[in-house]
Amino acid sequence: MPERAAIEVEDLLKIVLGLAVVWLVLEIVGEVVGVFTALFGPLRPLLGLAAVALIALWFLDYI
Repeated sequence: MPERAAIEVEDLLKIVLGLAVVWLVLEIVGEVVGVFTALFGPLRPLLGLAAVALIALWFLDYI
């Protein structure tokens, strides 16, 4: 009968490396979103209104 939790070290290292890559990507995406939020902060209500208008036009088949 095989042992429970019998996993090789290389597999564990691959999992840890994958999680580290995901973490770094999330950090970079967070910084990019932070920059865009800082740039478009005053225009945020207008961007929301534009998004709502586009969705309404899509539903009414004007787009």
